[in-house]
Amino acid sequence: MVNTSGLFATSAPSLRTRHSFLGGNFRCGFGSYGGVANKVIFCSASTRAEMVSSGASPSQSRMLRLVSRGCKLVGCGSGVPSLQISNDDLAKWVDTNDEWISARTGIRNRRVIAGKDSLIGLAAEAARGALQMAQVDPDDVDLILMCTSTPEDLFGSASQIQKALGCKRHPLSYDITAACSGFLLGLVSAACHIRGGGFSNVLVIGADAISRYVDWSDRSSCILFGDGAGAVLLQACDVEEDGLFGFDLHSDGDGRRHLNAGIKEKEMDQKLGSNVSLIGFPPKNVTYSCLQMNGKEVFRFAVRTVPQSIEAALQKARLSSSNIDWLLLHQANQRIIDAVATRLEFPSERVISNVANYGNTSAASIPLALDEAVRSGRVEAGHLIAASGFGAGLTWASAIIRWG
Repeated sequence: MVNTSGLFATSAPSLRTRHSFLGGNFRCGFGSYGGVANKVIFCSASTRAEMVSSGASPSQSRMLRLVSRGCKLVGCGSGVPSLQISNDDLAKWVDTNDEWISARTGIRNRRVIAGKDSLIGLAAEAARGALQMAQVDPDDVDLILMCTSTPEDLFGSASQIQKALGCKRHPLSYDITAACSGFLLGLVSAACHIRGGGFSNVLVIGADAISRYVDWSDRSSCILFGDGAGAVLLQACDVEEDGLFGFDLHSDGDGRRHLNAGIKEKEMDQKLGSNVSLIGFPPKNVTYSCLQMNGKEVFRFAVRTVPQSIEAALQKARLSSSNIDWLLLHQANQRIIDAVATRLEFPSERVISNVANYGNTSAASIPLALDEAVRSGRVEAGHLIAASGFGAGLTWASAIIRWG
């Protein structure tokens, strides 16, 4: 089991009254919390000015710029396929009905990639929306992180998004595979690139086409999933404006047996096989099997680990649930969302949910729900969000973030 400790930076002035350790006596340095060494940024504007005036070397100045960097979410966007499949539509394929599905999952509709739609196209649409909201030109993007478990190329889809956006400076683009936790892992990775690597504008995209790996004759799983994409732009800022306060990341490979889509061998061409003298060569081509899931075990896993992870992220951020404006969970199932909210004592009016309209869109679910909440006016600049993703791997991840 892997456990990555969350980092936290000095907060905005509106939060300073909540944290006594953010007083004016701190300068640049590192700190520890709870017995775990964490990089804590205590660099004030006056400290930076003093170092510049004292003739700090270029290397020292660069380190100062990096250490004193924060990051904030400044734009979001989304993209969904045009084809909508309702519960009544599914009832024509499998033995089910709208009442049975909605009572157990909260899902009534989902979007499925078909026709001219593509995952890259949806991801690019979401990215454009985030860039437009942030008023950032594609040529000013330094890095693109494509969080997906269903790329349209074995070697990844991120570079094709860079092409679709027309980024002429050829920014680094790569995929992150962590299923339904992928977007939050991408968000933390983007923060590390900004804080430690000097990047200024990072696109984090969550996009999946799980429908391509669903057994549409299995009513226990096919009712759950849909396709879509969501994106955010994470931008460098002064540390006082930092918008990522704490995070908590885990994985447990032993849980793979509960949720997976492993490879399987294709049948070898008989003509080729008759000429083979070496046992086991050439290797057979492989493809991925349909998604296999033990729903009861995944439910137990989620309602047990997610509240613990969110509480751990809050502790690392030195915040409590009373400081949080919104709870934003991976949109897997309304029963899971409700169970986690109840354990954390979050009232329903502070829980973001759009699972009824889109189903489980894997890595896309959190940014897709965030984009709808921002554009509808529910989430406003300065609001604090406790976000958590969980799924195949098994993986789970939580982050305490501020919008805007």
